[in-house]
Amino acid sequence: MSTRLYEHPIFLEHVTPAGHPERPDRMRAINVALGHPNFERLERKEAPQANEEAVLLAHPEEHLRAVMRQIPEGDGEINQIEADTYASPKSLQAALTGVGAAMAAVDDVFTGKADNVFVAARPPGHHAEKMTAMGFCFFNNAAIAARHAQRRHGAERVAIVDWDVHHGNGTQDIFWDDASVLFCSTHQMPLYPGSGAKDESGKHGTIINAPLSPNVGSDHFREAFKTRVLPALVDFRPDLIIISAGFDAHHRDPLAQINLVGEDFDWATGRLLEIADKSASNRVVSLLEGGYDLEGLAESAGLHVLRLMKG
Repeated sequence: MSTRLYEHPIFLEHVTPAGHPERPDRMRAINVALGHPNFERLERKEAPQANEEAVLLAHPEEHLRAVMRQIPEGDGEINQIEADTYASPKSLQAALTGVGAAMAAVDDVFTGKADNVFVAARPPGHHAEKMTAMGFCFFNNAAIAARHAQRRHGAERVAIVDWDVHHGNGTQDIFWDDASVLFCSTHQMPLYPGSGAKDESGKHGTIINAPLSPNVGSDHFREAFKTRVLPALVDFRPDLIIISAGFDAHHRDPLAQINLVGEDFDWATGRLLEIADKSASNRVVSLLEGGYDLEGLAESAGLHVLRLMKG
């Protein structure tokens, strides 16, 4: 398998207040993990910055303008956009670079430059609804990537699989009435943001939620994957699989109570690669979402990327 990594120093310059879990050290932890000799074959690329219009693939212009108005200009300034979502002077540039990397990753897998791609970017994206920045997220990278695959490459069916421990309410919001995008999510419930019940299935039955009770572990996660997520993917036959790869269901993570280990993410990655091999010409794009314990994040992301490289 040929695997690409998109990274950029700008992701360190999106600054949040002291003690905030979504912090630049997350990038540093992943950089250290992917510096191991196991990753010598990984093709590393500098993430390109998207133009502002790219955001309009998944959000109205009103949302883009609202975010832009919240970006402070003074050095060291931090603006609170929403309860737990903050912007610093370089945050817009970081967010647009995350969007650009997601779109470039889609281009890579459709043009054969890579079989699969991992985008190590922050801020994350899956809580960003059409009109709302929230949950550390400004723009929905996964949704923009899916729309880009459809517009630029003619993808008829795109699947987004979200295993972040928090429900991807933004992605669900954007694709609620869209039969061409399948959204599958495993997540802890009850937990922020409060959405993601099993009976939330969308206008066309293309929303598949698999909520997990607090304090469960590998067995429940894998069972949810095997009984809810994988059958839906097989039936849908996607042309592209996008992973919202949050690693905060790891047992070390401070923001939730699901007890996964790194090998669970390796296993889930392998299952998605099998489906991509059958219907999507191996096309998989993985976008970093959550993961707030640095050791758990490094372990899980490392095993995930290693599985992408092995196929």
